[in-house]
Amino acid sequence: MKLYYSPGACSLSPHIVLHAAGLPFSVEKVNLRVQPHMTAGGVEFSSINPKGYVPALQLDDGTVLSEGVAIVQYLADQVPERKLAPANGTLARYRLQEWLNYIATEVHKSFSPLFYPGSDEVKNAAWDKLTARFAIVEAQLASSPYLLGEDFSVADAYLFTCLNWVHMVHRSLADFPAISAFMQRVQALPAVQAALQDEGLLR
Repeated sequence: MKLYYSPGACSLSPHIVLHAAGLPFSVEKVNLRVQPHMTAGGVEFSSINPKGYVPALQLDDGTVLSEGVAIVQYLADQVPERKLAPANGTLARYRLQEWLNYIATEVHKSFSPLFYPGSDEVKNAAWDKLTARFAIVEAQLASSPYLLGEDFSVADAYLFTCLNWVHMVHRSLADFPAISAFMQRVQALPAVQAALQDEGLLR
């Protein structure tokens, strides 16, 4: 398999999961700062993923799977013994999907105004919205080490990826002790360290 990624973007989530799954894979960087977006190999990225954004996972048969929440569940299902996702059809699996959707729609997308030019008023309003979302996560992590309980899952990889952007937008998680502890705990995991190392993000 090949993962198309951009350092620190949401593609870090499946990158972490690939390492956690222990599956063989390669990676290819996508330059999102140029138009059209180009891969490190000199291919126009839209020819691989017409949506034009990372992540995209090229399977061994050449099929391309896009959308992070789909990719991470696909990867988890290849190695059920790793417990990266509960079994399909169980309530626990729907809890996982509940968290993946919450992170995608309420956390991931809510960061957008903080990354683009805008007034302090707009950025502060966006941060206030985000911190209200963080409160839900904080309550969950105050009672368990990971979103689904004792086991690290693909939802934790996605949450870590998004919350890792906080320092990039010059904000702080100091008001969220359970989240802060979660971030330290997850960053210490070998799979996370490996993905961060691959993307040049260790600091």
